[in-house]
Amino acid sequence: MSTDDQTEFSPDAQLKAVKNYANQNDIILTKEHIYIDEGISGKRADKRPQFMTMIATAKIKPKPFDVILVHKFDRFARSREDSIVYKSLLKKECDIKVISITESIENDKFSVILEAMLEAMAEYYSLNLADEVTKGMTEKAERGEFQTRPPFGYRVENKKLIVSPKEANFVKIIFQSFANRENSLFGTIRLANSLGKSRTGKEFSNHTINYILNNPVYIGKVRWTPHGGMNNNFNHPDMILRDSDHEPIIDIETWDKVQERMRENKELYRQFENKNSPISTWLKGLMKCGACGRSMVIHRSRFMQCNAYFKGSCKVSAHTAIEILESAVLEELKKTYTGEIEINIVPSVADTGTSLEYDMLQDRLSKITDKEDRVKIAYEDGIDSLSEYKEKKQRLSDEREDLKNALELLKGKLIENRHNNEIVKKIMSVYELLTDESINIEQKYQTAHMLIEKITYSKPEKTLKLVYK
Repeated sequence: MSTDDQTEFSPDAQLKAVKNYANQNDIILTKEHIYIDEGISGKRADKRPQFMTMIATAKIKPKPFDVILVHKFDRFARSREDSIVYKSLLKKECDIKVISITESIENDKFSVILEAMLEAMAEYYSLNLADEVTKGMTEKAERGEFQTRPPFGYRVENKKLIVSPKEANFVKIIFQSFANRENSLFGTIRLANSLGKSRTGKEFSNHTINYILNNPVYIGKVRWTPHGGMNNNFNHPDMILRDSDHEPIIDIETWDKVQERMRENKELYRQFENKNSPISTWLKGLMKCGACGRSMVIHRSRFMQCNAYFKGSCKVSAHTAIEILESAVLEELKKTYTGEIEINIVPSVADTGTSLEYDMLQDRLSKITDKEDRVKIAYEDGIDSLSEYKEKKQRLSDEREDLKNALELLKGKLIENRHNNEIVKKIMSVYELLTDESINIEQKYQTAHMLIEKITYSKPEKTLKLVYK
């Protein structure tokens, strides 16, 4: 059931009818196998936790039940695609049939047509309902009524936006700082994070601050886009903007200043938005920020900067000229092949002897996280109990430690048997190619990426860490 007005199809009414059918047809119905998704739309199966738990349970060997009883076929799935996929899975892999207790279908070839018609009608109802909901929300937007989650700075009481004082003060500071040109957009993001966290407990990013500064709700208006989100297009052609009756947080003068500055920024950075720009440095894709570990990107063609710093989530600016970084990396390469810097070798599949065993252990270790994620999902979906989840999680933790210890032992053996000469020669040849002015930038880029895995740059300490492949 997805809406309050479907009282005749309430979960209790459906369950009562299912129990009666089971009793009349000598079917044993157990409490552990009653699956109810109350208040959730049947449009998408993957958004229905109890449905997905039922499917997961059905695949257990030996099968825990023989049939699935539903009040109507549209209770099983509103989407024909979901219906076909899951019914086919249940029938072919699990030998489990789906039965509608109110729609009698014989087990013959005509039943296939009838069942398909019922599924098509259910999907049509779902699509039509979505259109009607969108139509109703559009009408509310035209009347200036707010209908989504309250934005930062407000809360909802009796379906009306009410100012939340603490958050409202935050919004005022952000707007005034940007309007009065006290901070750039990135400076405003850092200011926001110095004042506190978002409602989710995460740091504010360029996306969230950009959205706040472009949200007309703060001057007493409501904005609504009927068919899909704006995707940061705050002038979407389908957008509805109307005056509302809630209290504004920002005055019109401040709002206008902010919008004018946002337009200036858009024009200023438009020249750097070419996504298909040619390679300007062989360092592209290799540089990492020493403060947060995120990638450093090319800025204004001559510099590199931490991408997370742009987004406001890294507090350390790694902004440095590309020429300086290239020179420093080349110096590190030279020191390495001349022996001034010691190379710490991590074993690879190219090693002989125990390399195959090492590779297999690495593969097992890399899959532990995936296993932990699946165990967590199984618990969250109700497939595993809390005690089972804890037991599996501990088992995986123990396995990770055992694998790490085994890898360390193997690593020691491999390093003892490995000679540095080949590596040193390779580094020297790459250095010579990168310093050869007759070689084009694309060749230098490919060569650098063949040798180097990543380069971590810490600007405050003025250090570089090169990781070779």
